Amino acid sequence: MMVSIMQNQEGSGNDERELVIQARGLTRRFGALTAVNKLDIDIHRSEVFGFLGPNGAGKSTLIRMLVGLMTPTEGTAQVLGNNIPKDADKLRSKIGYMTQKFSLYEDLSVGENLEFAAQIYGLSGRRKKERIEEILEDFDLMDVREKRPAVMSGGWKQRLALATSMIHKPELLFLDEPTSGVDPSSRRLFWKKLFELAARGTTILVSTHYMDEAVRCHRICMLQDGCIRAVGTPADMTASLEGRIIELSADPLEKAMEVITSQPFVDAVTQMGSKAHVLLALDGPSDRDASRQLLEMLRDAGFDEPQAEPAEPNLEDVFVVHTKCAGPDEGE
Repeated sequence: MMVSIMQNQEGSGNDERELVIQARGLTRRFGALTAVNKLDIDIHRSEVFGFLGPNGAGKSTLIRMLVGLMTPTEGTAQVLGNNIPKDADKLRSKIGYMTQKFSLYEDLSVGENLEFAAQIYGLSGRRKKERIEEILEDFDLMDVREKRPAVMSGGWKQRLALATSMIHKPELLFLDEPTSGVDPSSRRLFWKKLFELAARGTTILVSTHYMDEAVRCHRICMLQDGCIRAVGTPADMTASLEGRIIELSADPLEKAMEVITSQPFVDAVTQMGSKAHVLLALDGPSDRDASRQLLEMLRDAGFDEPQAEPAEPNLEDVFVVHTKCAGPDEGE
């Protein structure tokens, strides 16, 4: 049984925005391993759409299928009106693809990397020169145009990689875990640029395992073991857990978590810093009644001054509930 938030991927039964990606039953197997399992998804123009999941969830495999680099074992996908992988060659000039690992030439300068990419995408003469200058200005790379990526920080490398993927003004941008290993300040600047691009009409598909990045997306799809667990806006996802989260603190916290985990109305307990988030079962008591019961239980167990109170759910709570409640063949 699929989780309830999957019943309407678009959030509205009458969403008439232009579809740029439509996948149905998309599957990829490697021998006995199913990396992507019967995925259905719709992505609209100008959306920043995120795929959230741990390493091995199927995010990179999915992107490689959608850009035409990998043939699906089963299912169909249309990207910008092209059937994938049959029409992948027609798609090349319309998409940008930024791989998880930095893949530009480290021994070429920033300007030379941009020039090479421009030539690959068929830009030449005055048009090429003007576009390179425009990209250097737009991505604040003018002052480092003569630098080689080999001597640049991770944040600058990712900025260059994003700029290079945009040299031909693609309609659709695929970003595979683009900020892995990048400092928080550079990540914020990176995401600022993504929203500027989306505001101009670029559709962006980004994979990530960072909760703070996923919450920035217009919509997200949670993946585990190649299966979709939930699709929706971050706000709708967190709202679906209203009244089911308790924030608990006690000393020692690990022992307190062991004590309350056995309770039938407790679905899951997750440590978050010096506190724990307790996920309540759907058929359990209200969050306030459950808080009182947990406090009594901890006091009876000898804990001094434990605290428990209803709390606002966050995206990590959503991820815990959907990955906990879904079995490996759910969605089949």
